[in-house]
Amino acid sequence: MILRKRWLVTAVGAVAGGAIAYFMKDEEKRGKVVDKAKSLQDSLNTKADMPVEEAGKPEVSNLDNADMVSEGSQFGVQYYNELTEKEREILEKSNS
Repeated sequence: MILRKRWLVTAVGAVAGGAIAYFMKDEEKRGKVVDKAKSLQDSLNTKADMPVEEAGKPEVSNLDNADMVSEGSQFGVQYYNELTEKEREILEKSNS
């Protein structure tokens, strides 16, 4: 069984290598493949898909908040916990 898997992987690799060699031998096709690869890479690297533009840089967007957090403020954590507790109570009341 393992021998068959190795043969299959080798065959797929050989076919892929042959296809790449075929497309790379002609300069026009090579240019098309390279352009397609660059456009694919650019589409994967766009920052527009990121949910938060400045993730990891809170000091840029709100300096006062960043100072509080760096000093050890727990206000945000307490606020979140209170909200989730209220939501939990509402859900329990609606399910009863």
